[in-house]
Amino acid sequence: MKTKKILALILAAALALSLAACGSAQTSKDKDGLIKVGIVNNPPSESGYRAANVADFEKVFSEANGYKVSTFYSLKNDEQLNAAQQFITDGVDYLLISAAATDGWTNVLENAKKAGVKVFLFDRMMNVDQSLFEAAVISNMEAQGRMAVQWLLDQKLPEYNVVHIQGAMGSDAQIGRTKPLDEQFANGTMKKVVQQTATWDEATAKQIVESVINSGEKFNVIYAENDGMAKGAVAALDEAGITHGKNGDVVIIGFDFNKWALREVLAGNWNLDVQCSPFQAQKIHEMIQTLEKGGQLTEKIVINEERYFDCNTITQADIDKYGIGD
Repeated sequence: MKTKKILALILAAALALSLAACGSAQTSKDKDGLIKVGIVNNPPSESGYRAANVADFEKVFSEANGYKVSTFYSLKNDEQLNAAQQFITDGVDYLLISAAATDGWTNVLENAKKAGVKVFLFDRMMNVDQSLFEAAVISNMEAQGRMAVQWLLDQKLPEYNVVHIQGAMGSDAQIGRTKPLDEQFANGTMKKVVQQTATWDEATAKQIVESVINSGEKFNVIYAENDGMAKGAVAALDEAGITHGKNGDVVIIGFDFNKWALREVLAGNWNLDVQCSPFQAQKIHEMIQTLEKGGQLTEKIVINEERYFDCNTITQADIDKYGIGD
């Protein structure tokens, strides 16, 4: 009998340990009820656009909205890849990515799929099979470039001598905004005076334009792939006493719709600014909630609706409605 009692006690103790072990294996989502999200993005210091984009995600993906969020910022694709892989290893439920470069992501996204981590792309596309992500909420960067180039052609300038200041090479924004202009260079409609990356940086853009001015080469268009670089380019023109904008010698084109940039368009100092909406977080939140409730997504690629304003049509009401930042 004693032997049976001892065996019973041992079995009871083993069962208790087993239940304790099962309890300790619960995920943090089970414990705190929060959805675990890893966000890989470019740093807010990149541009006014990115600052607005980061603020939007911080507002939507908050603990108050049911999320436990880890974020990694870098302009370097290899650093982003490592961070994304670490988030997968850490066991996030969802991985949200704005890729610094379009290539190199297939292996990481395949690892996410194997681990049951659902991936959303935002802001920018990447070169991967669409089966590797749930959905992409993005801007059509090439469409933005085509709007700018078509507007420029519609101005029917006697000649087009273009200083082209590019964003970070290999990014979706750079590739998309460059392609329509490259087509004009290739067919001879426009002349490429210089084509150089400033990696979204205002000071570097200023240096590029200073170099062109010092070379003495003729130019009458500056096509800068974000507002910050356009600002740097204009600073170089101002220091050299070269007029620009509505009644000036040089046409100024920027991208992103920062309020301060749109005010430059309104004042006639710039000619054109093309919108790139930084607001994708709410749509992704809604999609995640659909999945959490057992539903299915009906959209794979969601394209932001975007527009442009030029110095002849923009109003203060446009700035108030569409501008980002201060």
